[in-house]
Amino acid sequence: MRMKRVVLAALAFLGLGLAQEFLTIGSGATTGVYFPVATGMAKLVNDANVGIRANARSTGGSVANINAIAAGEFEMALAQNDISFYAFQGCCITAFDGRPVKGIRALAALYPEVVHIVARADAGIRTVADLKGKRVVVGDVGSGTEQNARQILEAYGLRFEDLGQAIRVSATQGIQLMQDKRADALFYTVGLGASAIQQLALTTPITLVAVDLGKVQAIAKKYPFYVGFNIPGGTYKGVDVTTPTVAVQAMLIASEKLSADTVYKFMKAVFGNQEAFKKIHPNLERFFSLQRAVKGLPIPLHPGAERFYKEVGVLK
Repeated sequence: MRMKRVVLAALAFLGLGLAQEFLTIGSGATTGVYFPVATGMAKLVNDANVGIRANARSTGGSVANINAIAAGEFEMALAQNDISFYAFQGCCITAFDGRPVKGIRALAALYPEVVHIVARADAGIRTVADLKGKRVVVGDVGSGTEQNARQILEAYGLRFEDLGQAIRVSATQGIQLMQDKRADALFYTVGLGASAIQQLALTTPITLVAVDLGKVQAIAKKYPFYVGFNIPGGTYKGVDVTTPTVAVQAMLIASEKLSADTVYKFMKAVFGNQEAFKKIHPNLERFFSLQRAVKGLPIPLHPGAERFYKEVGVLK
């Protein structure tokens, strides 16, 4: 009898294991905002016991995440709204030009991703034009940062070739290069108050380089996802003045191959308790709402997410 109970328990355990669905969420560098947000969402899902097990994976960023979804490596990911649009349309940037990724779907817009242009205080960089001839970290290969850096330089009549050196590395590596005086400036599209920039400011005197409003308008005309954004003084040590720049939006996206039922369960577990969700990161606390989550999405909404938003009264 005892052996029978053990066998039944083992079978029940195996059955439970088979019932679990596993989701990998692509994020970004561990020092950015994507990674803690993705990790926090995975924990909410795992704690909800809805038959889904999720984990977050550190990656190069938006372009890499979308390609990983297309390749079937990830089921979900965080990505910039501009990069998601370019991918779906197969346009506008080299990574997707003529190669549309039609299998991605929107789940939610999360918070603004601010284009930070961080310069060493001793590098003599006051404007974007001053980046000419300098050693500049332009973002990891496959990141949204790399595309934003290219576009903002374009608005100022510059290309990567006009820089003294265009350094394509992760934010973590870029920060190290700045600290070691092997880089003069760094582009980083990330949520406000990113730990990587905070850490840099603690060890190295920095300035934030403004993108002027006239240039923002020029960028927005060609690349309509940019909006003006002010980085408040005091966000980073030693930078006490407000710095105007531009921002895009961080999005949560998913593979269209995920069932509506799976996505609905995920959405309910993650977004159903707004208090718990917003505790994941200050940017969510400050900027996220269910009403804003469905505004201006540049790719189609997943049916499972649509069901959730209708249930909570955000969509009709």
